This record gives sequence, C-alpha cells and structure tokens, in this order.
Amino acid sequence: MMPRRFGRTCPLFVLVLNIAFTGKECVVAQPTGQDAERGPVQVIFDTDITGDVDDVLALAMLHTLADRGECDLLAVTISKRHPQAAAFVDAINTFYGRPDIPIGISTTAPPRESRYLSLVDRRRPDGTDQYPHDLRDDSDARDAVELLRQTLADADDHSVCLIQVGLAVNTADLLDSKPDRISPMTGHDLVQQKLRLASIMAGAFGPVGSNPRHLEANVKNHIESMQQLVTRWPQSVPRIWSDFRIGIAAKYPRRSIKNDFRYDSDHPVRQAYLRYNGPDHDRPTWDLTSVLYAVRPGDGYFGLSDRGVVEVQDDGFTTFRPSADGPDRYLTMSKPQAHRVIEVQRSLVSQPPNLNAPSRVAD
Repeated sequence: MMPRRFGRTCPLFVLVLNIAFTGKECVVAQPTGQDAERGPVQVIFDTDITGDVDDVLALAMLHTLADRGECDLLAVTISKRHPQAAAFVDAINTFYGRPDIPIGISTTAPPRESRYLSLVDRRRPDGTDQYPHDLRDDSDARDAVELLRQTLADADDHSVCLIQVGLAVNTADLLDSKPDRISPMTGHDLVQQKLRLASIMAGAFGPVGSNPRHLEANVKNHIESMQQLVTRWPQSVPRIWSDFRIGIAAKYPRRSIKNDFRYDSDHPVRQAYLRYNGPDHDRPTWDLTSVLYAVRPGDGYFGLSDRGVVEVQDDGFTTFRPSADGPDRYLTMSKPQAHRVIEVQRSLVSQPPNLNAPSRVAD
C-alpha cells in the first residue's frame, strides 16, 4: 500500500541562531571532482539510524531531493544494530514511494537502543501497518558490505557519492573486503575506482565551547573503524567532513515540527522527532549538513577549509593537518550561511512526498 499524495508545506521562516559558529570561512564550497551538470548525484547513504533523530531527517531530505531530480538513492546501509532498524528504513523509503531501495545491515556494528524505531510496529484499526514496509526485521536485510560492493561494482567509474553519517564500521569493512563473486576487485580498489566523493559527518576540528578536545560521537563510539577509514582511504578520492560544530550551529527548528507537517499529522519523520526530542527542542542538524553538501556542493551553503589530512587519536580526538595533496577538507559556515542552511533544510525535510517524481520506483 502506497502513501497518499499530499499538499504543499507551510511558509518558511529564519531561526535566530542560539549558538554562533566561529570557524573561519576559507573558500566557497564548489563541486568536488564532478561537473555540476552531470545529472542527479548517485548516493549511498550509510547511517546509524537508531539513536539520534537527525538520521531520520537526513533520509527524508535525500528522498525530497530525489523527488526534485537532484539525486538517486542507490542504497542505504546501517552502521548500528537494532532489530527494527532495517524495517524502519524500509518504512521511510516506502512512505516516500521508493520501497525497493536495497538496505544493508552491519554484522560487526555495536547494538544501540532507540526511542523511535518502534514506530514501525504501529498498526491501523484494521490491523495493517501504519507505515507499510516489506522488511520485518534485520534478518530480512542484506549484509552491508555485500550491498556496498554490489552497488559500487554496478556503478560507473567515479560516479558515486558516499554519505556517511554514523560509525565507520561499514566503510572500514568495505575497505578491508577481498575479491569475491560480486567483483574481482578489493574493497579499497572499488572505493578508488567508483567513488567520486565521501561526505562524512564526524569529528571536531576546533574547540566546542570551552572544550578544546571534544570527542565526537561518531568517532569515539567506534574509534578503530574511524582510524581504519582515515589511514586506508584511497588518496585520490576526496573526503569532505562536516564536524560537530556545523550541525550545532544550524539547528532544526521545533516550529517546523509543529507547523510544517500539517498535511499529515502521522508523518513518520514528525513522529520520530517527537519521540526523540518532544515538541520543545531545536535539534542540531549534523547529518543533514553532510547530505546538503553532497547533493548541492556548489550552492554556497558552506565554505571549505584548505586541503589536509584528518587523523584520529586513540581516544577518539580528531585533528586536521594541512597538506596541499591531502584528501580531506572540512566544512565551514558563517552566520549568514547558517541562516540559509536552516531554511533550506527545513524546507526539504518537511516537503511532502511527490509520488509522481521521475525517480520513483514503480508499484
């Protein structure tokens, strides 16, 4: 059963920032390793969609950007284990009219509890799913590394953008993977040949408030895999990092949850937000910023640091070492840019599904 067609969203507003981001804006972000006119960005979304709700908002953004013809969501891989995680992602994909997007689950990730994944078990009075989905639990999903290898093997060279907004376990396991029936190439070589960019939410490359050594969760919760990511990565594939300070300076406004989803009070994104935060919280948009940069790199929402190399210390602290030939840059954001980011992310998250979008998977 497919979701009904919806009307339009409510007007936007600009939120006054509660936290000022003080990072220096070095250069205006531009498309990295691609022609901006090449067509929809080919995306693999690697997410730890169990704990924080920003993963849910980011997945919604990817669907509405796909509705606009700006990206194709090739696969979703999950980097934490929860028995309802795959079913929940499948329900979100189905809600937006893309029920056949393949979903992969890590076999090496740590487990995580969730405040909102149980939404997938809601039933209508007639006993049918409130949010239809085919995958019933994680055993119905594919192995994440196998799915990553298959998706990359099927892709054109230098065509795929990996958006990683959780732990690095799936990426590290991919880099470590050997030739198999899917491809004669190693995982490292598939990444080198098929990816054009990795957009990563992780780390903190400057003080957070008065703390000069903030240990960001996506790093400290699985330090070994993030160390493998930064040390084994092909140097020819750019990595753009959205660190902790970016998302904290561009919070998703609670007013949007109250006003912008009136076309469907049971919207799963709204319900997940309320279960995680309640109605009186403006949530940082860490994961959303990595999506926004990956799909719209040349729209001036962010600046970019100079090139360098990200390093992960044994306690999970991240550092950035300038290097003219390094693969890494990190996002910067001025206050005027932050206002734009808040506004556009609000618009994209709350945009009703377009069930007639050209990228839609047929029933």
